[in-house]
Amino acid sequence: MSPKNKKKLEIIRTKLDRLDSSLLSLIKDRTNLVKQVLKLKEFKKEIVDKKRIKFILEKIQKKSKKLNIDPKITNRIWKNMIWSYIDYERRNFKKK
Repeated sequence: MSPKNKKKLEIIRTKLDRLDSSLLSLIKDRTNLVKQVLKLKEFKKEIVDKKRIKFILEKIQKKSKKLNIDPKITNRIWKNMIWSYIDYERRNFKKK
C-alpha cells in the first residue's frame, strides 16, 4: 500500500471508530428500551414474537432498499440484534 493510501486508510478507520462509538451509544439506548419492554411481559413465552420479528425484518429490508444499502447486510445485522436481545430478555426475565 502506498503511503498516500495508508494515510487515507488511517483517516477512514478513525471515522469508523467514531461511528462505532455512536453505535454503542444507540445500543445502550435500545437496551434501556428493551428493559422497559421486558418489565411489561408477564410470561417468558411472550419474549419471542414471531409476527413482530417478521414485521421488523420486512420493514428493514424495505428501508434498506430505499436507502441503497445491501439488504443482506442489514437483515443479518437485525437478525443478530433481535436474537441477542431475545437472549438478553430470557436471561433477565423475572416472574412476577
